Amino acid sequence: MHELSVTESILEVASTHANKANAKKVTRINLVIGRLSSIVDDSVQFYWEMVSEGTICAGSILNFSRPPAVLHCNDCSFDYEIEQLLIPCPQCGSYKTTIKSGEEFFIDSIEVEKDTESLL
Repeated sequence: MHELSVTESILEVASTHANKANAKKVTRINLVIGRLSSIVDDSVQFYWEMVSEGTICAGSILNFSRPPAVLHCNDCSFDYEIEQLLIPCPQCGSYKTTIKSGEEFFIDSIEVEKDTESLL
C-alpha cells in the first residue's frame, strides 16, 4: 500500500518540475528503483494511472530501471551482485557485508512536451 504514497510523491515532483519548465504535458518519467527496494513496479503503474488523471502528467509513460543489488564483503573486500536474498560472500563465505547499491529510488529524468505557441 505504500506504493500509493510513493506514486503521489512522483506526481508531485514531476508536476512541479514540468510547471517550472512551462511544459504543456509530461510524456515520460524515468525512475530508478534498486532491486532491494520494496517498491513494486506494477503497483506504482496501477496507482499512476489513477493519481495522474486530469493532471499535466496524465497519459505519461513510467519507465522503470532496476539496477542490481551489490554487496561489499567487509572481510575480503569482494563486491558481488545478488538477485534477492542477502547471501554470504561467494569468495570467503563471510556474512559481514555492506550494501553498496540496490536500495536506490529516484526520478532520473522527466520528459516533457513544450507548448510551441509560447516559444514564438
